[in-house]
Amino acid sequence: MKKGNVSVLGCGRWGSFHAWHADHIGCGALLWGRPGSQKLAELKNTRKNEYLTLPETVRLSDSLKEALAFAEIVIIAVGAQGFRALCREIAALPRPIWTQKTFVLCMKGLEQDSGKRLSRVFREELGEEPAVAVWVGPGHVQDFLAGVPNCMLLASEDETLPPRLADAWESPMIRFYYASDLLGAEIGAAAKNVVGLAAGMLDGLELPSLKGALMARGAAELSRLVGAMGGDPATVYGLSHLGDYEATLFSPHSNNRRFGENFVRGLPSKKLAEGVSTAAALLVLGAKYKVELPITQAVESVIREKADPKEALLHLFLRTRKSE
Repeated sequence: MKKGNVSVLGCGRWGSFHAWHADHIGCGALLWGRPGSQKLAELKNTRKNEYLTLPETVRLSDSLKEALAFAEIVIIAVGAQGFRALCREIAALPRPIWTQKTFVLCMKGLEQDSGKRLSRVFREELGEEPAVAVWVGPGHVQDFLAGVPNCMLLASEDETLPPRLADAWESPMIRFYYASDLLGAEIGAAAKNVVGLAAGMLDGLELPSLKGALMARGAAELSRLVGAMGGDPATVYGLSHLGDYEATLFSPHSNNRRFGENFVRGLPSKKLAEGVSTAAALLVLGAKYKVELPITQAVESVIREKADPKEALLHLFLRTRKSE
């Protein structure tokens, strides 16, 4: 796949980075935000946000039709809970504008009420014609912009798609790996944010030494769920989940880790923490597939049921002995 135009839907932290990155590696880039978006207005006025400065070569638009017409590859980086509504907006446009595109979902979440993976939401709303892949794995915008490289994962049910995307987008900044286990990649990427919430809670309680147990238990817990759902349990031990733990459980840039820490300390969090809605979605899946998810349940009990954080987390790790 040759370098060409790329449209990015969503002008937040990751959306603006993807537009910057596409321009940086020689692609034409358009960044879309909703009409009335404050983030888009800020970028139009200053070309800057709190993370980066966009080159003048990156086009900015609030027209979804223009964004889809501009490029053959469309990256989507919006909040997971608003994704179905965006898909319906795309589906309402004339079919030739979107049916032949390649969509790349750069989000790590699940639909909260249904537990559905975002690629399934995409197919339900847009059908089988457009090609779709997910781009997940470790990395923070702040680190990439500082010149710190990382490895990330492209996954799709079409095994030919990730290598073609990797060939077009690879740079000294990002080394791509790819996988065909789309289910495992999506569940693992979404669930690591829940583990990140638990890690932040441990930080807030000054119990960071338990993060080792959290990492071991978290990967095992999610591998059982992925296997029960029909995916490859080993995928959880790759870049989509375990490989993303450093960036999510330890980094000061992790919104989910920070949210968990602030929550147990009674402090507000201004940044979106996808793990909050993902925890509820995972429990829907756990009930459906009859898989126990004790870490997810503990996080949910603290955030939504107002359980005592220290009691819930110590019970999680120090309860009756059992094998891994």
